[in-house]
Amino acid sequence: MQIILAKMQREQFFEALDTVIQSPKRFAVVSHVNPDGDAIGSSLAFAQFLKKFGHEAEVMVSNDFPDFLAWMPGACNIHIYDKASETCDQILNVADVLVILDFNHSSRSGLIQETLNKLNTKKILIDHHRDTDLSQFFCALSETNVSSTSELVAEVVMHYGEQYLDESIATNLLVGIMTDTGSFSHSIYHSETLAICAKLIDKSISYNQIHQLVYDTFSEGRLRLLGYSISNKMEVLDEYATAIIALSKEELAQFNYQVGDTEGVVNFPLNMKKIRMSVLVTERQGIIRLSFRSKGNFSVHELANKYFNGGGHTNAAGGTLTCSLEKALELLHQVLPEYKEKLNQIG
Repeated sequence: MQIILAKMQREQFFEALDTVIQSPKRFAVVSHVNPDGDAIGSSLAFAQFLKKFGHEAEVMVSNDFPDFLAWMPGACNIHIYDKASETCDQILNVADVLVILDFNHSSRSGLIQETLNKLNTKKILIDHHRDTDLSQFFCALSETNVSSTSELVAEVVMHYGEQYLDESIATNLLVGIMTDTGSFSHSIYHSETLAICAKLIDKSISYNQIHQLVYDTFSEGRLRLLGYSISNKMEVLDEYATAIIALSKEELAQFNYQVGDTEGVVNFPLNMKKIRMSVLVTERQGIIRLSFRSKGNFSVHELANKYFNGGGHTNAAGGTLTCSLEKALELLHQVLPEYKEKLNQIG
């Protein structure tokens, strides 16, 4: 039944998308706050794809993205709302179509939310997160059992023909899939993901170069922060098969923190055989951000959604709190007993 429903959804999505791209339009392509590789990769690729059909397409995010993504084809043309809000609002207000990528609720758009909520523009969604209200979109491709939004965008591009898959689009999509799977270490739900990547690699710049540009560009401060996080700040709770790393704003400043410097830190505790869940808690920009990762079938989405105003996927989720770092850690420790049995299950 699920396969039939997914096939029907795709057929309906492409029928609706066909009607939108038949004649030139102005598109605004928006992704989530604190954009990662999938957000940037899928957005750039989809905008570049739209331009091949003669459309205008502008990419926009709420705040800046990590420097290790700045090399991506077209990244220099991304509009950053907290640096140019008037320009961004103008783009949004004149757009014929709004494309929402890699998030499914306006609250995840950060500073752009207020403007988005006022728009009556036709909306298209491509996303792989849970709990989506599809009724608000003209058409939507929403599938949770895929590696990334970039994988879905790749599917869209190749639906119209591989002649639309040029080097820039392929490179951006490959970055998106690679980063959202932790360099292909998780979230691979089916073989089609790797089949798509094979086609992208054939069209993109060298995969070795892509990997190096994303993963081998640490600053000294970022590398020292990683070492400090594991050596000095990792709390291992054997009873709950859980590891927690908490970093205050003062500690981040000590290592000259830049956007993206904590990317991937949460994954390292999972290298321990006994750990099933890893949590990174950081204090910045007046809020507490929590990143959850898990192994096996333990759902960090459920935990993040219930207690931390967040969600995501079974093995990767996030949340936010407006409280002190100490209060956030206190809450985290309080809820762990509820999940003790599940965290200690094998599988």
